[in-house]
Amino acid sequence: MAPLLPQLLSHLRRSFVPSIPSDEFTQQWSHPGDVFSVLLILGGGVVAGALAQLAGSRLTPVTFSFGWAAYAVTAVVSAIGENKLMPPPDNACKVINAKTGYVRDNASWILGRVLRDYESWMDRDVRQHLDTMLVRRWRQQRDAAEAEKAGSGQSVAHPAQVGLCVSFYRAAPAMPGSPGYDAVYYSGFGIAFLQLGVAAIPCGIFGDWSILLITAAGIALAFTTGSLNQWRKEKWACRRASKKTVVLTRGNGAQHAIVVRGDGVGLDLEDLAAGPVNINVSASNLTRITVVTLALLWILLLVSAAGIKSNTWFLLGVGGIGILQNIFVAGWRRSPAAFGMPLIYKTVIGEMGVMATLFAIEERYPGVGLSMRDTFFPGRLRPDEMTRWDEYAAKANV
Repeated sequence: MAPLLPQLLSHLRRSFVPSIPSDEFTQQWSHPGDVFSVLLILGGGVVAGALAQLAGSRLTPVTFSFGWAAYAVTAVVSAIGENKLMPPPDNACKVINAKTGYVRDNASWILGRVLRDYESWMDRDVRQHLDTMLVRRWRQQRDAAEAEKAGSGQSVAHPAQVGLCVSFYRAAPAMPGSPGYDAVYYSGFGIAFLQLGVAAIPCGIFGDWSILLITAAGIALAFTTGSLNQWRKEKWACRRASKKTVVLTRGNGAQHAIVVRGDGVGLDLEDLAAGPVNINVSASNLTRITVVTLALLWILLLVSAAGIKSNTWFLLGVGGIGILQNIFVAGWRRSPAAFGMPLIYKTVIGEMGVMATLFAIEERYPGVGLSMRDTFFPGRLRPDEMTRWDEYAAKANV
């Protein structure tokens, strides 16, 4: 038994090599292996959001990045199982018909983004009016605190929300199919050229053309995927030349509501809110075949990228630049005109009380305030409020 101990110690000495992890880390950080192929299956949701933002024209410049392979597989499931490509809206929104009072939960990606981004494109008058309302409410609260206890008014914070602020717009001629030719749209072309430039560096220095090939193929597949005609059909799945007046709002408790009058030139926003699933714009067999083919090509690209073992930092750089552009596009705030539904500002009505705002709207635009009442006051009204609404109804019937 004694000779076994020296043999065991000798074996442990040979096996104990603390430099192995260090060498492996050095090798991995010098030439990252299989990292790009793993990253290519992450971030599919970002790609879907970027496509939804820019899709509509013959060329959709959403750049090649991490997440495309995952998105391509998801698109196959969506096109075959759900008959659509557009993602669901990422912002809750209600659409109210100002004539009938019918309330519809929004299923349109466009309307969700228009309301989500409202504070970035609202007219200056709306912002000033809201600021005035907030100051008035703060002064009321400050004076009330002072009346209760001297000196306590100084500690009253400015309110973040007050009453209801309703802005009125009329539709300009609609432009369905327009992706909004702004900095967000054109950024895709600039980033694509930058990616090709980065991918060309190892080709020019080392003669390694594999990264340039992967990058060019990825950009071509990305642009092709976003340019399918199905995107346009789903994104603007509604009738045109609408005369309807509709209200966009998040519902009870919201600070803002937007009233849009169609004027016979705008999109039918009530139709649009129904979403592509409820309109006859289901993906055709040609679209399904195209999406499946593109998914197979993305998988082949993924397999090919996994085989690259040298100069992989350039490939990671290409993917990193692309995902930054995708994030920028998917999250950037845009105006309604960028979604093909330009609006012209008319006026704003807002009081410190929600019911007071609805009364003011009904005085000026009969029927509009009433259509919003049940959304903002779903419960029982006070007797004096009910009496006043009865008076408005009696005037309307005269």
